[in-house]
Amino acid sequence: MSAKDHDNKLSIVADWKNGLAFEAAIGRHRLVMDSVPEAGGKGLGPPPKPLMLVALAGCTGMDVISVLDKMRVVVEKFRITVEGEVTEEHPKQFYKMHVIYEFTGKDLPEDKLKRAIELSQDKYCGVSATYKKALKLTWEMKINS
Repeated sequence: MSAKDHDNKLSIVADWKNGLAFEAAIGRHRLVMDSVPEAGGKGLGPPPKPLMLVALAGCTGMDVISVLDKMRVVVEKFRITVEGEVTEEHPKQFYKMHVIYEFTGKDLPEDKLKRAIELSQDKYCGVSATYKKALKLTWEMKINS
């Protein structure tokens, strides 16, 4: 890590609304988080833990699309499913995540799709890099023509 890396800070602000609900300000966007009613919330928004899966899907998905665009590979549809396994004991935390990249299109070059995923997972996606330090992260690719 270079000295410059210490200057690159991200921050959010989360304000308590009521009950267990918080509203986070992410730039000019707003996101309400809450717990499920069974845990004392009102279900006004998603709970925080699944947002970790969302962050991974968004980060790697944007990378893959960007790399494929540079490779001039056109996909009709692209779906990412992220599955996370959580410990049973407290603090309940992810110990494993699995990413499924699903591409749909005509004559898709499997080698280029795989390379785009590998570049995201090994070089570009900061969320993947962070999570790999804390849990087992695996992936698979599916191609539909």
